[in-house]
Amino acid sequence: MADTTLSQEEINALFNDAAAGGGGGDSGGGGGGGDDSLSSDEMDIIGEVSNISMGTAATTLFSLLNTKVEISTPVVSISTWGEIVDKYEKPCVLVKIGYTKGLDGSNVLVLREVDVKIITDLMMGGDGSNTDGEIGELHLSAISEAMNQMMGSSATSLSTMLSKMVDISPPTSDLVDMSDSLDGGDIDEFLKGKFVKIEFKLEVGDLIDSTIMQMYPIELAKQMCRDVAGNMESDAASTVEDSAFEAEAAPPPPPAPEPAAPAPAAAPPPAAAPQPQMAAAPPPMMAVPPQQQVNVAPAQFTPFAGGYPMQMPSENIDLIMDVPLEVTVELGRTHKSISDILEFSPGTIIELNKIAGEPIDVLVNGKYVAKGEVVVIEESFGIRITEIMK
Repeated sequence: MADTTLSQEEINALFNDAAAGGGGGDSGGGGGGGDDSLSSDEMDIIGEVSNISMGTAATTLFSLLNTKVEISTPVVSISTWGEIVDKYEKPCVLVKIGYTKGLDGSNVLVLREVDVKIITDLMMGGDGSNTDGEIGELHLSAISEAMNQMMGSSATSLSTMLSKMVDISPPTSDLVDMSDSLDGGDIDEFLKGKFVKIEFKLEVGDLIDSTIMQMYPIELAKQMCRDVAGNMESDAASTVEDSAFEAEAAPPPPPAPEPAAPAPAAAPPPAAAPQPQMAAAPPPMMAVPPQQQVNVAPAQFTPFAGGYPMQMPSENIDLIMDVPLEVTVELGRTHKSISDILEFSPGTIIELNKIAGEPIDVLVNGKYVAKGEVVVIEESFGIRITEIMK
């Protein structure tokens, strides 16, 4: 019999191969959905989530640019930073968006440099043709604000799909040379391994026709899949429970009536004397009553007595007593052009539309409700209400 004992080196080699290979493909499509891959079902869920989220984001971008915006159906895959560097333009703008509520992690958007310049020009009121010069702070601030509103609306869609509140942090934008950024601090740590790449085509009027990418950590994508699947299961369970409740609540059908017994045959009547035949009388005509005169007069109601004040349903108003409202005290307003705002610096004085000593406005949830005057309470400012607006 041959010796089948394995040496320690052979055992170590087998364990190393198992840890490195995992027995299957490592990029996405099919297999077991390990730590560095997604199953086909998870790919479908991420694609559908991105499709709905980016559709909402496209509507928001249209309102910002006042130009037709179209985003194609996303394509989901597993990728690495090296693969993206080989096929994407350099340099490019990376926009990082972190989740602060509902999801744990962040995602990164990659946009072409010229696309950022066009979007910035459109946001500034231009026609999108001012793409000369290098990317500056103005471009990065503009694209951060655009992504903030786009991803904010996308987070609202995610909240609906996941049945929980999803919120994001303000995006940060950087111009990076993709070939050198792996050794620096320009990108997230998750981009140094395998991650989920969501690629879609962006068209803005006749100005932009390019491909942008969104990148998620694999663990964040799996969390989204679990939340969506759990939400779908709870909805299905609720539907089954509702159907069962309706079946129980429905009254039972009434019993079928028993067939009646046949009546006994009656004896034939005795023969009667023949009667003279009479002509059939015509049917009586329906008499139409004459129309009556109707007197129409306005309704008369007894006036409410002054001694019976209306009672507020306190049991109902108590239900909303704990609802928080935002109270804003507005000292004044003014209007400035973009060029004036860009010239702001420490020490700049802005003149408001209020005169010294004039009452200030008090707003509750944005609605003007009162006037008042500024007071100082110890070391804090306060306001004394002087007039309630009706």
